[in-house]
Amino acid sequence: MLNESDVLDVLDLLDEAGVAAWVDGGWGVDALLGRTTRPHGDLDLVVLLDQLDAVREALAGAGFTEVLRDWLPTSLAVADGAGREIDLHPVVGSLREGGQQLLPDGQRFHYPAPVTGTIGGRPVPCVDAATQVQCHLGYEPTDKDRRDMERLHAGTGVELPPDYPSAP
Repeated sequence: MLNESDVLDVLDLLDEAGVAAWVDGGWGVDALLGRTTRPHGDLDLVVLLDQLDAVREALAGAGFTEVLRDWLPTSLAVADGAGREIDLHPVVGSLREGGQQLLPDGQRFHYPAPVTGTIGGRPVPCVDAATQVQCHLGYEPTDKDRRDMERLHAGTGVELPPDYPSAP
């Protein structure tokens, strides 16, 4: 599990390494809401593909050396000795314009430029609410996904698809 301090430490580490990263996934939802709403097993980060080596080097220096899943160029998941996980989503593009994530089927998913959210009272770059919704489509959502999307809708007003299932 990662807490707010862990997330901010990772973002600081990457900033010090001179690489761009914006928060996605559950922590991204919480950043948009400005509060931590649940425990998080991992930290999803959108990073620039041409900076991936520097990202990996910076994370390895902090102990994130265990590769859990290597689906490059689509994603790479790493963990440290304490079991904290980071799931990287490389994109071709820039922090200012966003970028294209290369998907396994050859298609691309567009991540817009980040917006500002808040974690632990501090502004952080994160994925916007509409993109968060798009990332939660195309598969059967878990109860956690449903609750995240309900909180995101309630907190930001972002529209959910009419057939998006509610949490039990």
